[in-house]
Amino acid sequence: MSAIHDFIDSEIRNNDVVLFMKGTPQFPQCGFSGQVVQILDYLGVNYKGINVLADGEIRQGIKDYSSWPTIPQLYVKGEFIGGCDIVREMFQNGELQAQFEEQGIAVRAA
Repeated sequence: MSAIHDFIDSEIRNNDVVLFMKGTPQFPQCGFSGQVVQILDYLGVNYKGINVLADGEIRQGIKDYSSWPTIPQLYVKGEFIGGCDIVREMFQNGELQAQFEEQGIAVRAA
């Protein structure tokens, strides 16, 4: 196990909702990361954003960790949910909100 794998694993285990993204929740640096941030903010979900642009090892490490080639990547209670398209689709059909509620994560009422 590499140190970067351990770091990623620890972040995913120790935070209910983690978004590996380009930029920060306050300043997303790509449209896809920005869309996921908008959805999470709209739902009022507390989450930790991790900026993959700040560290090339994390940027590559998260792709290796999930076997998923793109950023952003959303994790809920240790489970990989998906990237922007999957998160957006789940949000639009109510699955994302249901997933949060099933996991005991507070969601703002629509």
